[in-house]
Amino acid sequence: MRRNRKVIRLREYDYSQAGGYFITICTYNREYLFGQVANHQMMLNKTGETVKQWWLKLEDKFINVKLDNYVVMPNHIHGIIVVIEKDKVGAIHELPLQSGMIMRRQMLIPKTVGYFKMNSAKYINRLRGAMGYPLWQRNYYEHVIRNENELYRITDYIKNNPLKWDLDRENPLSKNFNLDHDRYWKEIYESV
Repeated sequence: MRRNRKVIRLREYDYSQAGGYFITICTYNREYLFGQVANHQMMLNKTGETVKQWWLKLEDKFINVKLDNYVVMPNHIHGIIVVIEKDKVGAIHELPLQSGMIMRRQMLIPKTVGYFKMNSAKYINRLRGAMGYPLWQRNYYEHVIRNENELYRITDYIKNNPLKWDLDRENPLSKNFNLDHDRYWKEIYESV
């Protein structure tokens, strides 16, 4: 029997539209694979460096993608992907929208995240001798950045993620996780 999965994308939204997208991708079972936070700084291990390298390759692979702030944490990556206007760099090769329905798999953000997850997992699983084992959770979190204030807050969140690791939602060892102190983040994460 197939379990119903919660829909976390905006219905009818074209994820190839120009704009900024805050992305969070977690490891399978939130396993610590990419290093550790020490003295409020993220210390990447070889696997974490590999994740960073694959993230940075996204701009080379997708001409309509620019990367903004990002951070690789012990069990996840946060990053801002900016989709630039199609007219400024040429056409994106996508299937046409049919009957008003958006073909999600052909949209730029899902293609970009899928490319990153697939290639980083293949490479890292070869390194650690874990072929066939999932590296990433099946889904990912995305938030459409709607204005400059959101961009500022998300950038601040990404930059300070290692400083606040003890309070991080993705830290399964956190005993202090509670978003009641920050209404903004509570609203964003409760929509997941």
